[in-house]
Amino acid sequence: MEVYTIGFTKRPAADFFGALERAGIRLLVDVRLHNVSQLAGYSKRDDLAFFLQRVVGSAYEHRVDLAPTAEMLDAYRKHIIGWQEYERQFLDLMAHRRVESALDLGAWTSQPTVLLCSEPTAQRCHRRLVLEHLGRTVAPELQAVHL
Repeated sequence: MEVYTIGFTKRPAADFFGALERAGIRLLVDVRLHNVSQLAGYSKRDDLAFFLQRVVGSAYEHRVDLAPTAEMLDAYRKHIIGWQEYERQFLDLMAHRRVESALDLGAWTSQPTVLLCSEPTAQRCHRRLVLEHLGRTVAPELQAVHL
């Protein structure tokens, strides 16, 4: 079963929404801690929900339980911790929160679903870590497709 991921940073709106449309996305799950920043442009919560419905025909869901803590994110952005430590802390957080038991993976896998974060690639982004955690804990058949 495939679940997609996408980031919006350094991505023009036409490319972003075009990628979602080509993948046939019907549900976008926003896994950002903060989704109303002025720096988010077209991906601010209310604007994004509007554009998703109008342009792509998909629904919007915000899941703060799939986001890092503010402290963790701040430590990484300020280079207090490196990627390996951030990854370890985030995976520990997912395990502690037991997110796999709070999610309706059936809703994700019954329709094309994408996880959204700000990072331009999934290499160093927690959206990839979320899917890897779910693959290890409840859905070994889960395959991440990075748009």
